[in-house]
Amino acid sequence: MTDGGIRGIHHVTAICGPAQENIDFYSGFLGLRLVKLTVNYDDPTAYHLYYGDGIGSPGTLLTFFPYPDGYPGRAGAGQATVTSLAIPANALSFWLDRFSHHSVDFDRPSKRNQQETLSFRGPDGLLLELVAVPKENEVVPWERSPIPARHAILGIRSVLLRQRDPWVTTSVLVDRLGFHQVDDRDGRLRFEIGEGGTGRIVEIVNDLDGPSARPGRGTVHHVAFRTQDEASQAVIREELVRAGYHASPITNRGYFHSTYFREPGGVLLEVATDPPGFTVDEPEPSLGTRLQLPEKFSLYRTKIERGLPPLRLPK
Repeated sequence: MTDGGIRGIHHVTAICGPAQENIDFYSGFLGLRLVKLTVNYDDPTAYHLYYGDGIGSPGTLLTFFPYPDGYPGRAGAGQATVTSLAIPANALSFWLDRFSHHSVDFDRPSKRNQQETLSFRGPDGLLLELVAVPKENEVVPWERSPIPARHAILGIRSVLLRQRDPWVTTSVLVDRLGFHQVDDRDGRLRFEIGEGGTGRIVEIVNDLDGPSARPGRGTVHHVAFRTQDEASQAVIREELVRAGYHASPITNRGYFHSTYFREPGGVLLEVATDPPGFTVDEPEPSLGTRLQLPEKFSLYRTKIERGLPPLRLPK
């Protein structure tokens, strides 16, 4: 892989239940900014919700496809299962109190790699963690967040993949995407890329005996890695195709360009460009306050809006 092609994690996309429940939890409770309210690029009957820091910086983004009548999924082998979010080193007690007072499903804090970790579940059972990091990531705070800036989430720290054979996925991360292995303990391989900032860690757990993954509500749909521009993305895609991966044609998703491929262990991965970002169709102060539609759906706005459930958006 060309040096410097991949810069870390761009976003993690999951499947959820009702859109309002999702907004209330990720924006109202966790304090992430709803930076874009749009529809699924391939299914305009469903919302696509994007959350991140104050401007939706790559590496801070969680996105969701809400399907309130969809079947519940099951985390398991062949899937990205846990998304870890960074918080300041002194913020753990704040979040413990907040979880307790709001009846969130969470576990007792534990320590991994010398960092305090708090595991919890989203409304649909999505597996999440807060990890107290000694150095703050460079993110743009959301000034209207219900969470004080000194305790606020700093972006994605890492994702965890569960695999029957972690070595085939290791080959993709190291040989094709440019990660390097930094640890191997307790059945967990750890890989890093870059020299700081959000979303630079991927971990793999060797899961020989656990259940296979089942897509559905409460599971991760795909993990996207970031690259600086379309030229870099084209080189990465060409190298993936040359290596035998079925990388999709590059598609304009409005806020970034994307190509998708499935690694041998079964996890759907994406390579997404940093630009143009979320201010391409609305100014920064108004991010996430109005339904934005891909150009191909713009003529059908009235019909689409009538088919979507009404939402109570963050103020």
